Amino acid sequence: MSVEINNVTKMFGKFAALKGVNLQIKEGEVFAYIGPNGAGKSTTIRVLLGILQATSGTVKVFGKDAWKDAVEIHKKIAYVPGDVNLWPNLTGGEVIDLFVNLRGNHDKKLRERLIKDFNLDPTKKCRTYSKGNRQKVALVAAFASQADLFILDEPTSGLDPLMEQVFQECVLEQKNKGKGVFLSSHIMSEVERLCDRVGIIRAGEVVQVGTLDELRHLTRYVIKVETQHTIEGLDNLPGVFDVAKTGEEICFHVDTRKMGDVIGHLNQFGIVKLESAPPSLEDLFMQHYTTNA
Repeated sequence: MSVEINNVTKMFGKFAALKGVNLQIKEGEVFAYIGPNGAGKSTTIRVLLGILQATSGTVKVFGKDAWKDAVEIHKKIAYVPGDVNLWPNLTGGEVIDLFVNLRGNHDKKLRERLIKDFNLDPTKKCRTYSKGNRQKVALVAAFASQADLFILDEPTSGLDPLMEQVFQECVLEQKNKGKGVFLSSHIMSEVERLCDRVGIIRAGEVVQVGTLDELRHLTRYVIKVETQHTIEGLDNLPGVFDVAKTGEEICFHVDTRKMGDVIGHLNQFGIVKLESAPPSLEDLFMQHYTTNA
């Protein structure tokens, strides 16, 4: 087991940032950690990294105590935050080399390939980099290392869609090598493509953990449709939920894997207008995870 978080609480004065959090991350697993802003994602990561000490509970990384053995643990992990700050007078290449050399070993060919894949100019001073380019420096340094666990906190913040695709390929490459990945993300499509399991945190409490199949409602699309003829049998279709009619428009939710069947059914009635959109995280938490504070 790469990570074991057992009944962890973190207090800031009288405020409980984490309330009895339990999580396990296996080797070769990509684990997504999602929740609204302020839910406790970054606090969990800081405790995991040994930056903060848990008020109670235990945190083990590779079987070692995350607080007491932080220096030893950091030799085997790579961390990328959502907002990277770099030394302004060093070049991107110098920063990458500094980070990877701290671990004592890295793959030089992989470093060069990653720089090319992420379309990064390593000769520029870091003070000239945009936010996206600073993220690229951190990602190249992380994926070029020989880390066994990758802790990624909103790592694609500032990246364009093409670079997000490169990032996803890098994560899958590490997974195929048997490495563990702990990913905090707001991008549901990213979570769906990459992750084996998902943990959902709200107000400091992990409210649900499971595979995407077990949490299939995370990937339901919202469909709005108008047709020439009255739609029949929609409520009885597998994968269709929350059917409602507003004027001439019908709105409902549908599992992505059932989308083709549903569109085929709707086509019988002469589609005039069709809109589809993934659920926003805010909608998701308001609908499924509202609990008493």
